[in-house]
Amino acid sequence: MSNQTDLVLVSVEKPGIGVITLNNPDRMNAWSATMSAQFFARLEECRVNPEVRVVVVTGAGKGFCPGADMDALNQIRANPAGGAGPATGAGRFSDFISYPKPIIAAMNGAAAGVGFVLALFCDLRFAASGIKLTTSFSRRGLIAEYGSSWALPKLIGMPRALDLLLSGRVITADEAERMGLVNQVVPADELMSHVMAYAADLAENCCPTSWAHMKKQVYGDWEIDADTATTNSIHMMNASVMRPDFQEGVQSYLDKRAPQFAPFTE
Repeated sequence: MSNQTDLVLVSVEKPGIGVITLNNPDRMNAWSATMSAQFFARLEECRVNPEVRVVVVTGAGKGFCPGADMDALNQIRANPAGGAGPATGAGRFSDFISYPKPIIAAMNGAAAGVGFVLALFCDLRFAASGIKLTTSFSRRGLIAEYGSSWALPKLIGMPRALDLLLSGRVITADEAERMGLVNQVVPADELMSHVMAYAADLAENCCPTSWAHMKKQVYGDWEIDADTATTNSIHMMNASVMRPDFQEGVQSYLDKRAPQFAPFTE
């Protein structure tokens, strides 16, 4: 059972999907310090739970996350020396990079400001048709918050990133898909079933240890040259063929059955 303090819910759905739901629908799931603390706590629960292989983040009701709660912004405006915003302190979205499990954003409603950055740092983004997205920072007298100046150009390129950051303009899900900001736009009434089917395929057929290493490769290789990335991948490949996961991956293919990969252990 939930109560009014449960601003973030978590459930584990078969075959190994941790669903984290922002749960303040009366305020369209606006972000606050309390929500931030609960969100990162739920994310950690999914990380250490061996039954969870894939994490899906979504919002209750009609909203995904329209940004910071305006009450919180007004408090910051009244006392600017008190801190930089409601997402600081509990965790950082950049922590998603070292998170060993795939994190998928199921964007069922508008994503703006800190909600935009939340989706930005997820590994994959699926958006309901018709939703709108905006950085909004420049229209509030702010800067590119919470690492968005690092992540956004890497996803959509410098010119498009500067367009969205400098203008703070609103874009549609379709434009976001054309930019490469979201992986796919799905009819609103099909979004969760589509994302859950995608996540289930990952959970049933892909290797958690492979994911953990792949995320290290993909995010880490952004910062190094191609030759170094290749050398690192050769060392990682030599280690991977020694693991039981490799034996199971090949044998399951030969047996024409679903693989039975072990959970990732750190």
